[in-house]
Amino acid sequence: MTPARDARAHVAILDDEPEIRRMLSDTLEEAGFRTSTFSRATEFEAALKRTAPDVCLVDLGLPDRDGLALVHRLALESGAAIIIISGRAQVQDRVTGLELGADDYIIKPFDPAEVVARIRARLRKTRSDTDRTATVAHFAGWTAHFDRYLLVSEAGEEVAFSHAEGEVLRLFLDSPKRLVSRAQMQEILGGAAGESFDRAMDVRISRLRTKLGEDPKNPRLIKTIYGAGYIFLGDVRWG
Repeated sequence: MTPARDARAHVAILDDEPEIRRMLSDTLEEAGFRTSTFSRATEFEAALKRTAPDVCLVDLGLPDRDGLALVHRLALESGAAIIIISGRAQVQDRVTGLELGADDYIIKPFDPAEVVARIRARLRKTRSDTDRTATVAHFAGWTAHFDRYLLVSEAGEEVAFSHAEGEVLRLFLDSPKRLVSRAQMQEILGGAAGESFDRAMDVRISRLRTKLGEDPKNPRLIKTIYGAGYIFLGDVRWG
């Protein structure tokens, strides 16, 4: 008989400090999650080839790999939500982590209850996205495959986008020709409002424009309305 699949959300924890791994694992297990823990990036990446977690908690100070490079790779290749846990508290560190594709950034030392709350918030957002039956959108000669994190041009050129970039793109495609304010973006996408969030959104939108072949000085699809927000000007067809 095939064993029943564990329906609990799976959180993968990568941190080289055993006390933090143990504390996070115990807290998350008590909160109803399933966890796996890793001290090195090599074993973490090997495990990801066998199973796909729902959330990855990644420390930046790893003994065998640059943490930011790992976050960037996960953002491009994994459908999991990525939450950085780090002692690096400078605004620029947080901005860089979010720019490279992380969904959230938690500074050490932290309250374990906050980690649980942040994970639950990300999973609610992911489930909300999954509940939308359409995963393919057509616009301005492009096809966006949100199940594969891939843009395909009319000529067949394929351009990958990250999980974080996909959240922003989907927000625009769900609201074509309507103003999307910074406040709406923060409310829908989550994360703490402030300079780091605003700068991360600027970078994600800039990268989307580049991937869509936009002229940065005169973008035709994603227009900035200074002091107000953004408008996506293309016609969108889902399915």
